[in-house]
Amino acid sequence: MLYGFCSMKGYMYLVYEYIEMGSLGKVLYSDDGAVELGWGTRVSIVQGVAHALAYLHHECSPPIVHRNISMNNILLESELQPRLSDFGTARLLSPDNFKRKCTSC
Repeated sequence: MLYGFCSMKGYMYLVYEYIEMGSLGKVLYSDDGAVELGWGTRVSIVQGVAHALAYLHHECSPPIVHRNISMNNILLESELQPRLSDFGTARLLSPDNFKRKCTSC
């Protein structure tokens, strides 16, 4: 959950809720994390990330492209629900990006 934001001197800060489990990378590479993340849980995490990306691409106006999906930018809640983080390289798509230029027409 986003609690707020602040923009000062060209920098923007976002304030989110604390995510207990940390990043997917941290959980996967910890000694007991790999055991905790069975295949069913891993599929659920992938589905959650896919849902988040579909939301950014299809439900936001203008659409948002994250551009930096990695294990360290996927945070896990206590019930192992994924949350995307680090939108530092994200970009908004302008309507001009949707126009397809046909060179053979």
